[in-house]
Amino acid sequence: MNQSFDLAGIYRDLHAHPELSLHEVRTAGIVAAQLESFGYDVTAGVGGTGVVGVLHNGDGPIALLRADMDALPVEEKTGLPYASRVRGTDPAGNDVPVMHACGHDVHVTCLLGAAQALAADRTGWRGTLLLVFQPAEELGRGAQNMIDDGLYARFGTPAVVLGQHVAPLPAGIIGLRAGPSFAGADTLHVTMYGRGAHGSRPEVSVDPVVMAAATVMRLQTVVSREVAAADTAVLTIGSLQAGTKDNIIPDDAELQLSIRSFEPRVRETVMAAVERIVNGEAATAGAPKPPEIRHVMTFPAVVNDTEGVARTRSAFTEEFGAGRIVDPGPVTGSEDVGILASAAGAPCVYWLLGGADPAPFAGATDIAALQSIIQDLPSNHSPLFAPVPDPTLAVGVQALVRAARTWLPQPS
Repeated sequence: MNQSFDLAGIYRDLHAHPELSLHEVRTAGIVAAQLESFGYDVTAGVGGTGVVGVLHNGDGPIALLRADMDALPVEEKTGLPYASRVRGTDPAGNDVPVMHACGHDVHVTCLLGAAQALAADRTGWRGTLLLVFQPAEELGRGAQNMIDDGLYARFGTPAVVLGQHVAPLPAGIIGLRAGPSFAGADTLHVTMYGRGAHGSRPEVSVDPVVMAAATVMRLQTVVSREVAAADTAVLTIGSLQAGTKDNIIPDDAELQLSIRSFEPRVRETVMAAVERIVNGEAATAGAPKPPEIRHVMTFPAVVNDTEGVARTRSAFTEEFGAGRIVDPGPVTGSEDVGILASAAGAPCVYWLLGGADPAPFAGATDIAALQSIIQDLPSNHSPLFAPVPDPTLAVGVQALVRAARTWLPQPS
């Protein structure tokens, strides 16, 4: 058993050395080495760069605990002494800064801490721990990649899928919700075609910049005018790229869209509206050919099992106290962890782990008050996102351990 495991040190190291999706080689190496030192059977390279740790402890069910490992192309601006200065190459071949701006370093660290704790004390549970350290969550591909690589055929099918995601709730708080809990996600890349010309002669062009700009504005009406107030959807244009110089009208422009929804019928409404608007604006502008709409990524909403949430919430309430367990409402962020549960036919229980400095939340007594304060804090994917290690890491380990013990029966 590894007695020198340094939870905070591992976290700082992972944070300072982030890796982009499907490039999590260093991270996977650290994970594999730590798991082996705790006594797990370890398999690396599952689904690309994924790592699986298995620990058998007598007869009983299999509980899957999952953490994602990848980082984002974001330049860190936290000013922390362990801030990332790493650069990497994105899927398009661009040199980009890299940061753990979504907190996956917290997820990995907490699951390693839980792995050590559960291996060190096997008296209170029996069955099998299946620890999944997943690549490429930010691409929406990692969970499916691991399943396609025989995750369950090789290591067994779990009876439950458990996990957590750090968020700007106060550290020490757990956010747990039954039913649709994290939105499904679709990523679209749209290329709008014009006809290039000299900037001084726009009359001989079909300007794709103007076409794209009009499309961006029109797309903002989809949620406000086509989705019912009782439903939830988000449509964000995260990138608009066109041209290389001020006096050249380019031939094309590209939009990158992120769409979030919880219900299939709402998703269908939004997707149909996007296609109609993109094609309509191109036709109105006199585009020489129709736009190209490419579906880059799609994965479903995370639906937490109602009975599973009740069972886990009861355990968390006993572990932490009722005042530290909140219902965060539907989270419009997305996760591919639900794919692991669906493929296994198992209940999913996935919760939020508070990671923000608790001081600004003093006096907040309900979720509405918490959310009001959260609005002013750096969110996931921000260059300023910086979970506080203490008590976030300890609570994250404690939550995973208690959840695992709740689903793995005590020896008779």
